[in-house]
Amino acid sequence: MLNEIRTVYLDSDLNIEAYRFKGIMQKFPSHFHEYYVIGFIEEGQRSLVCKGEEYIINPGDLLLFNPYDTHSCEQIDGKTLDYRCINVTPEVMKKMVLEINGNECLPYFNKNVLYHSELVDNLRELHLKISQNESELKKEELFLYLLEELIQTYSDLTILPTASEHSHEVKTVCTYLEENYTKTITLNELSVLTRWSKYHLLRTFTKKMGISPNNYLETIRVNHAKKLLEQGIKPIEVTFLTGFSDQSHLTKFFKRQVGLTPKQYMRIFDNEGETR
Repeated sequence: MLNEIRTVYLDSDLNIEAYRFKGIMQKFPSHFHEYYVIGFIEEGQRSLVCKGEEYIINPGDLLLFNPYDTHSCEQIDGKTLDYRCINVTPEVMKKMVLEINGNECLPYFNKNVLYHSELVDNLRELHLKISQNESELKKEELFLYLLEELIQTYSDLTILPTASEHSHEVKTVCTYLEENYTKTITLNELSVLTRWSKYHLLRTFTKKMGISPNNYLETIRVNHAKKLLEQGIKPIEVTFLTGFSDQSHLTKFFKRQVGLTPKQYMRIFDNEGETR
């Protein structure tokens, strides 16, 4: 079809694939994958058969396939399908479980369809970050949070509680972020710094500070951007002086936190004092 979209992104940071199908009518016969598939329907209604069980899936439903889960699907409403998913190899899943739980056991998900799942929003955000080539730190946070919830609630594995928080390590991370905000920072760097797993670091920092490491970093960058804009430095220059990848990212995070675009904020300190 002329309006079909079939795209795949290979994220080299997370080492996972992200698929997007839009406007397709294709019927998928019985097949399986050698990897985990975590996906969701955006538009369209489908009949799914997985391991002999029949499901009717709609927008907002999350699909969860283990390696070798045999499944097939086809449209039943005469409309096209819009679908997004990520593919996670067993090797990557083992590494993530090791971060989360301290062992390399592979989870087995006991549900293939999660109806009207709130996790769809998390998966959509992660998928968009991958397609937009966002920073590794943000993507890895989203990925770990998504897997944690799926494993904890829908798999045969039990996530062990993390150890009590340590203020010294959290302060060390804060200081590191404050001193290196212009650089690209990864969870792996922070993990080495604290000698914690990335999962334990993420959970402990967020619990202690009330904000994730990535959001803490973006807040630092926005605060520095404000000071530079107050001095009359143009947004395009501020972008690279504060560690943002491009001006659109600066504008996105700045407006979300301040309520104004960088240009609008800069005008406050002009003689005109306008914010339009």
